[in-house]
Order: sequence, then structure tokens, then C-alpha cells
Amino acid sequence: MIVLIAPEIDIDKEIEILHQLFEEGLMYYHFRKPSKTYEEHVSYLKQIDKKYHDRIVTHYFHELINEFDLKGIHFQEQKRIDALENGKEYFIGLNMIGKTMSSSFHEPEELAACDIEFDYHLLSPVFSSISKKGYKGRGFDVNHIDKTIIGMGGINANTIGKTLTLGFQGIGVLGGVWNAENPVESFKEIKRSYEENTKQ
Repeated sequence: MIVLIAPEIDIDKEIEILHQLFEEGLMYYHFRKPSKTYEEHVSYLKQIDKKYHDRIVTHYFHELINEFDLKGIHFQEQKRIDALENGKEYFIGLNMIGKTMSSSFHEPEELAACDIEFDYHLLSPVFSSISKKGYKGRGFDVNHIDKTIIGMGGINANTIGKTLTLGFQGIGVLGGVWNAENPVESFKEIKRSYEENTKQ
């Protein structure tokens, strides 16, 4: 499983590149744009071909899943603490049937202890981040945690094998694609490496 996180700040030809990434087999696109308003989120989604909407997971404005046929919703760490640990009220009015729910973690112990049933969990930083300078990797080993955990932080074609050895069931990429000279070629290389490393 490969999760691609959106670049925080829009980049040149982003929607065009995104369509190419979907065509190359991207199945999990995490729509994370903290500075965009609700209206800007709607405008962004309307630029994406509807046939790809069911591959998009939104980090903000979870009510977007009622308007668009999105894959699911994601909880940043603080949002999870604020919204979910107070019970199920958060989901009133959200059409969650058939949708995924995921969350971000930065400590394996917290992830292991979390009793909310997420479809998958993002844990970072596994390696030193490509997109966030000074964000040092911690080499988490999660083989002992019986949950679907996606490793993030410093993931590129060269670190995939090591990530899977550490017990992760998938990879999350951001800088490894968006900071590359050619994001589509970089994604294809990462996907190839991931498929080679997950062959049984």
C-alpha cells in the first residue's frame, strides 16, 4: 500500500501531475492542505476527474465525504485526540458507509495503545524527512504491533526494503515524490521498488 500525501503548498501543474499519478496506479491520495478554506478544498476537488475521487482521503473538512465520493477521512494527531477520544458524536451527520478512517501517530506505543479502530495508521518519522528539514528519523520497529501501519518520513525507492523489514505494511511518501525533479517518474520508481520488495 502506497500513500501519497499532498504537498502542503500548491505546486505548479499539481492537478495535471496528480491525474498522471492516478493513471500510474496511485490508490491512496491524502488531501492535506492545512491553509486551504472549505471553499478552496471544494474547488480543488472539482478540478480532479470524478473517477479518481474514490482514491482521495481528506485530512480537513471531513464533511466533504458527504459531497464527494471520497475514499475516506484522516485524523491528524491532535484532531484525533480532540474529536475521537470524546466518543462517537463526531460521526453524527458524516456518511461513513464504505469509507476508510485513518490517523497519524508519532509514537509506536501510542499507536499500539489506541483503541479506536482505524483502517490504517501513519507513523513517522521512520527515516529523516525529505520534505521537513531537521526532522530526524527514528527507525521504528513495529513488528510487534498487530495493526496496519504505514511508515512515513524519508521514504524513497532506496528505503522501502528497510521500511518493510521494520514491520510496516505500506509506505507513505511526500517529499520523495513532490520534491523530485519529475514527480511522476519518481512515483513510478517508488512503486516499482515497492512491488519488487513485496513479491512473495
